[in-house]
Amino acid sequence: MKTCLPIISIAACVILSGCATSHNGIALSPVGPARQSTTHGSTNGSLVVYSAYKRNADFNSRDNNRPEYSDYKIMAADGHLLRKVHNNSGTVFQDVVSVNLPPGQYSVVARANGYGYLTVPVIIDANHSTVLHLEGGDKWGDDSLFNQTNSVRLPDGQIVGYRADAN
Repeated sequence: MKTCLPIISIAACVILSGCATSHNGIALSPVGPARQSTTHGSTNGSLVVYSAYKRNADFNSRDNNRPEYSDYKIMAADGHLLRKVHNNSGTVFQDVVSVNLPPGQYSVVARANGYGYLTVPVIIDANHSTVLHLEGGDKWGDDSLFNQTNSVRLPDGQIVGYRADAN
């Protein structure tokens, strides 16, 4: 019995640490805007991130039955924190927030469903919108617009967005 307890303890630690590891080793290609998406009248572009849903209930939200997107960070090209984004529009629909940014290269640190926190490189172009889908499932309206050369995908095949160099 004395030898069983240490073995069970070690096995439990190994199993629990496997659940806690993140998939930060995933390297994704830069995501850019779809060329058909435009935001007229501005020299800036926009970033829209559908991050993984929050894990815990927020009883202060407008609708406790509707899931909320988790918050994320926007990092500058040199790696410093540019902005923390509370990813809730504050409307009844609790939709994501669109962030206006000057054209350039950025990184988004956000939760991806099934992958933990990921760092995704993004390109922002003037008058265009860059969209990331990290919430899981099939959220793109028309998957026929995507192929292996113009999309950035997670290892399970989920489309994250348009490949920046393919647009």
